[in-house]
Amino acid sequence: HGYPADAEAYSAQGIAAALDQDAEQAPWGGLPRPDFVHAVTSSDATVAIFEAWAHESEAAPFIYERTVDPRWEIETRWWDVLPQQWDQALEGERLDLLTAELRTVVAQLEAETGHVFDEARFVEVMHLVNEQEEYYRRTRDLIARTVPAPIGIVDSMPATMVPQWHRGTEWARDAAKALYEEVAARVDAGEAVVAEEKVRLMWVGRGLWSDTAFYQKWEESHGAVFVWSMYLALAADGYIRSFEGGRDPMQALAARFLTMGDELRMPSWAAPWHVHEAQTHGIDGAVALTDADPFVLRALTAAGIPVLELGVDNYALDGADAQVLEDRIAAFVEGPCTDMAAQRRSVPA
Repeated sequence: HGYPADAEAYSAQGIAAALDQDAEQAPWGGLPRPDFVHAVTSSDATVAIFEAWAHESEAAPFIYERTVDPRWEIETRWWDVLPQQWDQALEGERLDLLTAELRTVVAQLEAETGHVFDEARFVEVMHLVNEQEEYYRRTRDLIARTVPAPIGIVDSMPATMVPQWHRGTEWARDAAKALYEEVAARVDAGEAVVAEEKVRLMWVGRGLWSDTAFYQKWEESHGAVFVWSMYLALAADGYIRSFEGGRDPMQALAARFLTMGDELRMPSWAAPWHVHEAQTHGIDGAVALTDADPFVLRALTAAGIPVLELGVDNYALDGADAQVLEDRIAAFVEGPCTDMAAQRRSVPA
């Protein structure tokens, strides 16, 4: 179809699915054709991808502005401030712009669909989201302070992200609550991924969704557990936006998405957050994909956390490289991570 195959391939999967007419090979017999496609102007390629997707699927596009904070000094411990004080920490002009864009989208959807936006229902949804993410925060904190870890990321990633795509529903809130209760029960019962846990690892970047068993290969052989990924951690810290005190719930929604991506990419935010998470989780080593932010990896290294850069993408893992990757991770666990774990436990290596 003349589109580049190497421009943000992860984000281009939607248009790729629209071009694939083989129903026998397509997921669920083929994904539904969208009526609307929305994206934030995060890059030139993103805008082009979504405009092309809209063209190929005859959908209505909406491209949100991507703004940045121009102030010389901003709050860097955003995970402590944004949930309750987002209207003080974020620049008012940026919040106003995105809120206005959201209102424009609401009006367009009303005109196109004939449905009327229900403000009361919207408030209910916003409260449900905050409740859901609070359970993720409690789960994340419980995993962080529990040694040996009650679950690994092969459990927490899907248990977080499936309900996240249903965010704002009672089912999703209840699923997040059930996850917390199950993890708490495992902690109380002394159940762990590996009883003789020796090394705690963090995964930096997008998950290997096509092969989550990849994370479990070193549990039995090395007592090494991947206890941290961005999915549960970002759910815990990046979504809660309280709007009590007469604050506008639509502006609270804008505050949530205004910063989406900054937590993982902006050096003054992403770097200290990853270091904070590594330290609170007792991480002995970080394994990173190609999409991991280099400033994050630099900050982790500066904080004394061993880092292994795999140099692969999450969506294009070549089977021929699997053994090489496994050998590299094994050496990383046996060397720098084991040394770090010994320091953490104050036991000679």
